[in-house]
Formats: sequence, C-alpha cells, structure tokens
Amino acid sequence: MAGGAREVLTLQLGHFAGFVGAHWWNQQDAALCGPTDAKEPPGELCPDVLYRTGRTLHGQETYTPRLILMDLKGSLSSLKQDGGLYRDKLLDAAIAWQGKLTTHKEELYPKNPYLQDFLSAEGVLNSDGIWRVKSIPNGKGETCPDTAGWGTGQSRNMEKGPPLLTTATTPKPLTPPEGSIRVWSDFLRVPLHPRSICMIQKYNHDGEAGRLEAFGQGESILKEPRYLEELEDRLHFYVEECDYLQGFQILCDLHNGFSGVGAKATELLQDEYSGRGIITWGLLPGPYSLGEPQKNIYRLLNTAFGLVRLSAHSSLVCPLSLGGSLGLRPESPVSFPHLRYDVRLKALFLSAANSKGQVLFSVSSLQATLPFHCSAILATALDTVTVPYRLRSSPVSMVHLADMLNFSGKKVVTAGATIPFPLVPSQSLPDALVQLGGATPWTPLSACGDPSGICCFAQSVVLRGLNKACHTRWFWLYSGSQLTPGTPLPSLLHACTTGEEVLAQYLQQQQPSVRSSSHLLLTPCKVVPPYPHLFSSSLSQQGLVLDGPPTGAAVESIPVLGALCSSSSLNRTLGDLAKELTKLDLRRWASFLDAGVEQDDLEEVLQELCSLAQCYQGGDSLMD
Repeated sequence: MAGGAREVLTLQLGHFAGFVGAHWWNQQDAALCGPTDAKEPPGELCPDVLYRTGRTLHGQETYTPRLILMDLKGSLSSLKQDGGLYRDKLLDAAIAWQGKLTTHKEELYPKNPYLQDFLSAEGVLNSDGIWRVKSIPNGKGETCPDTAGWGTGQSRNMEKGPPLLTTATTPKPLTPPEGSIRVWSDFLRVPLHPRSICMIQKYNHDGEAGRLEAFGQGESILKEPRYLEELEDRLHFYVEECDYLQGFQILCDLHNGFSGVGAKATELLQDEYSGRGIITWGLLPGPYSLGEPQKNIYRLLNTAFGLVRLSAHSSLVCPLSLGGSLGLRPESPVSFPHLRYDVRLKALFLSAANSKGQVLFSVSSLQATLPFHCSAILATALDTVTVPYRLRSSPVSMVHLADMLNFSGKKVVTAGATIPFPLVPSQSLPDALVQLGGATPWTPLSACGDPSGICCFAQSVVLRGLNKACHTRWFWLYSGSQLTPGTPLPSLLHACTTGEEVLAQYLQQQQPSVRSSSHLLLTPCKVVPPYPHLFSSSLSQQGLVLDGPPTGAAVESIPVLGALCSSSSLNRTLGDLAKELTKLDLRRWASFLDAGVEQDDLEEVLQELCSLAQCYQGGDSLMD
C-alpha cells in the first residue's frame, strides 16, 4: 500500500473490554506466527495498521500493539503495568542511593500456570516473567529507537515494508483448565508496550466497595487532571509517531462506569483529532442474573447514557453482546450451531429466568468461565468486521466506512456473524449460500432481538477463510466442459465467474435496495490456544463442516461471515430502552444520580434515545 500503513490506535476501556481485547490481540498474534500454508498467501491484512515497531534499551526491535488500555486497581493479576517486555533485571537492581536501605517486599500474584507453561513452551517468556523478543516484521527503512516509552522515542518509521512472519511455531492445542481464568491477563499471550496500561487506582476491580458502577463516576475520572493528563500523554506518544493516522477504535464496557470513561475519551478524541475516524464498540457481557436488581438497573442506565454520549462523539457506535436484549426483560441469548458454548449459556439463562431471583448453583459455577467464552466469540466477530480498514490492498478507511453506514444520523449500527461459516468440503461457495436460503445469513450480536422482518439501510459484509478453489467451482466445471452441455446451473450464483461476484450477487438478491460493500478474503480467523475450545467435533482443523466421521483434530482456523448493518431493528431496541427508562422510579436509585448525573441529564438522554430510534424507522433506505 502506497504511503505505508494507515495506522489505527486502539483504546480498551474496562475489564470486559480487556477480555475481548486479549482475545483480539491473541488472534492478531496468531496471524503473525507460524509457517504459512502455501494455499494461504500472506499479506491480505496489514498488521502495521494495529502494531508499532520499537526498540528496547538493548537495541532489540519490538512489535507491540498500538494500544492504550484503562482498568481498575487489582485487575492485572500477575501482569506488570509496564507490560514486561522492556524489563531489565540489571536496571531493576541498580540502586544509586548510598545510604541505609529498608526493603518492603510485596508477594507477587502468581501467574496463571497455564499461561506460564504455554508462553515458556513458545520460548517468549522467561521463568522470571521477562518477555523475550520474538522475530518481528522487518521494515525497509529506519526503525525508531524506543527507550521503554520514557519520552525519548520521537523519530518515526519511514517506508515500512511488508512484514515477515515471526519464527514462533504454532502452539500445541492446550486448553486452559476450568476456573483458571480470573482476569484477562490470565490468557493474554502478547507483550505490551510500557505506555499501554493505565491503571485507575481510585476504584477497585474486586470487592463490594469502591467499585466503578455508574456512568457519572466514569465521566468524572477524565475530569481529574491526573488521569486526563496521563491519557493525553499516551495519546500524543502514539499519535506523533504515526505516518498517517486514520483513526481510533475503542473497545468500551457499556454496562458499568466505563461507559462514562468512554464518553469523555471520545469527546477528547473528537476535539483534538477532528477528521479522524472514531469507531466505538460498546461491549456487554452475556446473560445476567435476575437476582441482582441494582446491577441490572445500573446496567440499563449506563447502557442508555453510554449509547447516547458515545454516538455524539464517535463516527460509529456498535453494541456487541451475546445477550438477546439491552433492556431489563430477559431474552434468550444467541446461539451458533457449531459452538458448544451454547448449552452452557442456555443453562445459565434458564436457571436465572426460573429462579425468581434466587441464584442457583448452576449460575455460580458458570460465571467464572462466561467472560472467557463470550469475549472470544465477540473478538472473532470483531476481527472480521474490522477487515475493511485493515486491508493491505484497497483498504476502506474508517471515515469512509462510517460515512457509508451512518447517513441520516444513523450513527449506531448492529453487528452480526456466522461463526464458523458453514461450508462442507465438497461444496462451493454458491452451494453454501443457496443452502442458507432467504433468512438473514448471520447471527445478530448487538442484543437487538429476533432479526426476522427487519430491513437494512446499508451494510458492510466480510467473508473470510474459504479456499479459492471453492469460490466458483460450478463455473469452472461448466466452462471446462466437465458438465453435459445444456445442464442447468443450480442458481444465478453458480453463473458468477469470481467469488467476489458470488458474494455481491447474493447480497443483492437478499436485499435489492440496500447499499452493500463486500469483501472476500482467503485469510481465515485463527482460533489457536489460548482461544477456548468451543467447537463441535463436526468441524475439521480448518473449520469446515465434516461430511464424514470426526477426525479428532483440534480446530485451528475457521471461515467467518461478518457484517455491520444500519438496521431497522435499532428502532425497536432504542425505543424499548427509552420506554424502560421512563418507567424507572429514580428515587429508588438516587445513588446513580449522586455519582455525578443530574435529573436533567436523564431527560436529555431520553430525548436523544427517542430521536435516535426514529432514525431507524422501516422503509427509509438509500433507494427511497
């Protein structure tokens, strides 16, 4: 791509955002690692969009996420706030003071044994917790020196070349034991830059007291000079080394006080970096227990305030959740035919729905693993729908992607995915699409309920991970005279000459009046450990649906169909959210207002929600 990568800076705000982000970065790292299959040419996605090169004090080049994350005190477990990659035991031991010393030693939180063994086996983590530098993409020009992010790395990369694959081997198919995942750092396999982690010390991750529960609390954090200056300093560090910053992607908890942090962060970005894309992913964990009324009311309020304020300062906002609803009334969580997590989620949901407020054993026994599983699925969808602005060739910028989807005030969009895309090895892409029929081909992931009967105004669709040989198999059989002359083709899709034509034609048939952008990639989505083993035994190692007996091989990659849609389902979803807010007796929840939100703010949010909902009334499409 001429002019180098169009860089994106990622912000992760909140603990569930940390879970999704850890899976996201693990998947990016897996795409860099291991030998490349001859059938899978590298280079469709440009890792420099998300990663930055640097150099340690010892001159070793590094390749780390261009990332700023914020979380609460006690959320890092054994992960060092400096990321661990730039640690130097000799520097740590060097003491300039010549006087008497008193040593105060705090016991370290033990590293997750699974992750320690996993990374040690890969050869990237010493037993003392210091990361080794893996082989990294090597650019054509000078690489900026980076002294552990201590303010001196000012020069920029020039003319970055195409990245080479790392020398790390594909990890063995190990699965973290049940209950071993407490926090997102327990399974993060990617070293972070010292400027990445920003801890909010005034609130606690664990315990009942000192929690970041309300939108107003989150907003107030970035009103404090300490935290505001720290965020601005980190932003400037990353932004100033970019050659062409296309924008920011924000992974933000919607259900807790981090919705307020996200609102202030997007306001800051819009003020300081106008003209850059800001795409915000509002993240909500899966099903909720009905026995926690205060948490559910706070979740409702935080979600409403977050959606309104984030959409005011973002180019696009997309809620992401496996839940069936944003409101208080429980609805069945989404399910995927070939993912085994579905049984566990339904067990949790049914137990909670039937308990009448009583927390059953099945609920407590599953809570520890739910964020790990839910976040993996959401990260896989995110890895697919963000493809357009990460392409090496002919990318769609974040701004252009947003402009296509957010016309007429429609700044909130929905996401959907088919994980994995159901293809039998003997099928062609047209066969698989015809088999899907006229129903919506993806599972909704924005807690907007049943997708039947909705209309779409604009959509961006990505299908990835299918071998090129299956894109148009019928066409080549026909043109190669391997079919009897006069044999009718099964469908119009089978007459297309390229896979891109097949996908575009399919979308046109599904919704003729919808403005669609589509991309077809050979590159699959990597699901190697520590990605959880969620897949049924009916899938091959490449994620295809077996038409024979199971092979027993662990799934390492999968094809995925993902979409971002400006959808009429948001009319009902946002409208219902506003109706539920009007029914609340805020006198019972005065603590939410005490956290920094006024009654007038709530009235304003209600009006904005209703206005947003009206933007998505059916029949309003680009073709009308």
